Amino acid sequence: MSPFAVAAAPFTLSILLTLVSAHYSSSSSYSPPSLQASPEFAEWRSAHATYYAAADPRDAVGGACGYGDLVKGGYGMATVGLSETLFERGQICGACFELRCVDDNRWCIPGTSIIVTATNFCAPNHGFTSDGGGHCNPPNKHFVLPIEAFEKIAIWKAGNMPVQYRRIKCRKEGGMRFTVTGSGIFISVLISNVAGHGDILAVKVKGSRTGWLSMGRNWGQNWHVNALLQNQPLAFEVTSSDEKIVTSYNVAPKDWTFGQTFEGKQFET
Repeated sequence: MSPFAVAAAPFTLSILLTLVSAHYSSSSSYSPPSLQASPEFAEWRSAHATYYAAADPRDAVGGACGYGDLVKGGYGMATVGLSETLFERGQICGACFELRCVDDNRWCIPGTSIIVTATNFCAPNHGFTSDGGGHCNPPNKHFVLPIEAFEKIAIWKAGNMPVQYRRIKCRKEGGMRFTVTGSGIFISVLISNVAGHGDILAVKVKGSRTGWLSMGRNWGQNWHVNALLQNQPLAFEVTSSDEKIVTSYNVAPKDWTFGQTFEGKQFET
């Protein structure tokens, strides 16, 4: 398949959303969704949300999930940074949430909700207590939104706003995207634009001259393997967090090169 253009200019979040690849080294539509069968998806839960108003051009990876330029990647401003309690050491990257403002008639916009994709991490600030300014400190469940998304549900003057949230299935246009980077036998693949549950449990890659090779999570949704895969077409097997599997054959052609992005199949929604 033909490669997509790889995002060259990074999109980032505010100072509150710091990159956590070192901290976690172990490893746009706003339409309301249909109700999901799973209680995890159907139940509304309590949290708080704040917003940021500017991007930091120094961030070269597009947040703690490593998606790069979020606008060029198709995520737009429908994104969110999660507190440590929600972030799950990056395993939650790509999951989708519906948020609505509650408990404050002064600032809430009645009858509204937003749908956002988890793309970043809001680091705890241990200079403050969890109830005294440390919005993203454990055990707080906290969402940090672009102001463009925040203003879909509340007036910007609201500040630290009570919200309700629930997981929903992600709806994405086109197939999953595989951005291949690395050097020599070190192969790194960023997987983005994932529908369904959105977050990924496991990834395998296969060349025309290899069997299926399990990839390890590097950080966020960046996966890696040490293998000689050049000069052969690549296939990928992706397992989502609900253990559904999508296999895409001949995603990258024989003459693929590092830095290219390719499109594969997609999870059903």
